[in-house]
Amino acid sequence: MQFLLAIAAIIVLARVLGRLARMVGQPPVIGEIVAGILIGPTLFGTAVTDRLMPTDIRPALSGLANLGLVLFMFIVGYELDQASLRGRGRTATSVSIGSVVVPLGLGVVLALWLAGRHGVTDEVPFALFIGAAMSVTAFPVLARILTDRGMVRTPVGGLALASAAVDDVVAWSLLAVVVGIAGADGGSSWVILLSAPYLALMLLVVRPLLRRLVAARDRAGRLTPDILAVVLTGMLLSCVATEWLGLHAIFGAFLFGAVMPKTGTGDVLRVEILERLEQVSVLLLLPVFFVLSGLRVDLSTIGGTGLLELGAILAVAIGGKFAGAYAAARLNRVPSRQSGALAILMNTRGLTEIVILTVGLQLGLIDQRVFSMMVVMALVTTAMAGPLLAVVYPQRTIERDILEAERAAAAAPAGYRVLVSLPAGDAARPLVDQAADLAAAAGGPAEVVLSRLVPAPTTPLEVGSGLSEELLAMTAAMDELAGLAESVRARGLAAPVLVRFSRDPEADLAAQVEAVRPDVLLTSAGRSLVTRA
Repeated sequence: MQFLLAIAAIIVLARVLGRLARMVGQPPVIGEIVAGILIGPTLFGTAVTDRLMPTDIRPALSGLANLGLVLFMFIVGYELDQASLRGRGRTATSVSIGSVVVPLGLGVVLALWLAGRHGVTDEVPFALFIGAAMSVTAFPVLARILTDRGMVRTPVGGLALASAAVDDVVAWSLLAVVVGIAGADGGSSWVILLSAPYLALMLLVVRPLLRRLVAARDRAGRLTPDILAVVLTGMLLSCVATEWLGLHAIFGAFLFGAVMPKTGTGDVLRVEILERLEQVSVLLLLPVFFVLSGLRVDLSTIGGTGLLELGAILAVAIGGKFAGAYAAARLNRVPSRQSGALAILMNTRGLTEIVILTVGLQLGLIDQRVFSMMVVMALVTTAMAGPLLAVVYPQRTIERDILEAERAAAAAPAGYRVLVSLPAGDAARPLVDQAADLAAAAGGPAEVVLSRLVPAPTTPLEVGSGLSEELLAMTAAMDELAGLAESVRARGLAAPVLVRFSRDPEADLAAQVEAVRPDVLLTSAGRSLVTRA
């Protein structure tokens, strides 16, 4: 009975404080971790914790939390998509390297100072772990911030997504090395050497086999329980394999998610799987993990020396990330305001940082006090992103950058220009043909600008980055318009493509007209002449 009561209390606390966090413009994870801190030892000692979660039920709660942890890491790997790197590979890699190397180096130096103050005897894995924890960026939280602020289609938003995707791979690979070093005692070091063959097995054998799931889903017309069972079983077996290799189970879950099919109708499968997992993961398993993480935070024992250490941790975490990302962006000629926004976004650590810190605590790489201070750092760096972006990169600048990007996309040689706003479905083809006829009849240089305003999802996924549904809709629209554009180009006309999310189609179409400045606007409602500015 006490176990069920504790689960009910965790769900209520997580939803209430998560909702409050969202109301003040913060990710729900902030509220869920704060919920654990509030009922933990920081304010009330062990009185509330022992009554609500007695020691005899904590192993069962920890089991649920660990299941939530591996499900989350599977989702993070599943969300990893090379599509975000298109056209931005060099700059994104530079920004990611800068935002990893600088905080990593500063973190190692800080760790050497902290080691003597916390009685650490094995300094190498401790220093590498602190450095890795300083260098991480929370791709899921960053992506949610971008969608909430309408920044996905801005150049800085796309660059942030691409940089965070590279950062994810680098940071998790680095953490895997650190965990391997920490666990490489004489009896298990030979097992860790099998990590490379295991990675090759996942990429060369498991990934092709998983593509059959897409065909199975297409035959069934939906995600069946059997398909989901195969996915979950494969994920858990991958977790078992990485645990046996001397690594943590999270790496197995992350890798299995990374090799899941994502292209073509695999995108549909991805959305369906995440929608199923959201029900159990967001409502039950992840709240248990985050509340238990908050319970482990005890700020009452920090004292004056601890405040000094916390200040140093915050300075290294924030300053290192900002300096590395900003300098790399400026070296790639990204404007200063956009570079500042990018550096703020890369500083977002969120739930990914909590996962890393939990692994470090479980493996004995850090003690309770360091864990508590690093959790505070994760909360501060996540909470500061929204307010700082509102100052550095306000909404008016976002709208201006979107318009400039659309204007640049339509910057063909001067001539006759038709902007056609296309609906979804079969009605698009006749409009494209009509627009091409108008442009061709004008004589001389001409172009047809193909535009679609994709309805912004009203109920985004709470699990993972929340981008799967949005990216699926965006990718499908761009692929459809790219096919239509080929028929226009076959007639010797330029045919740029513009796709954006929209919550107000009339206002956004008017903004596109201002940016593109066409001679004719063609919509499903008819044709309009436009006077160029």
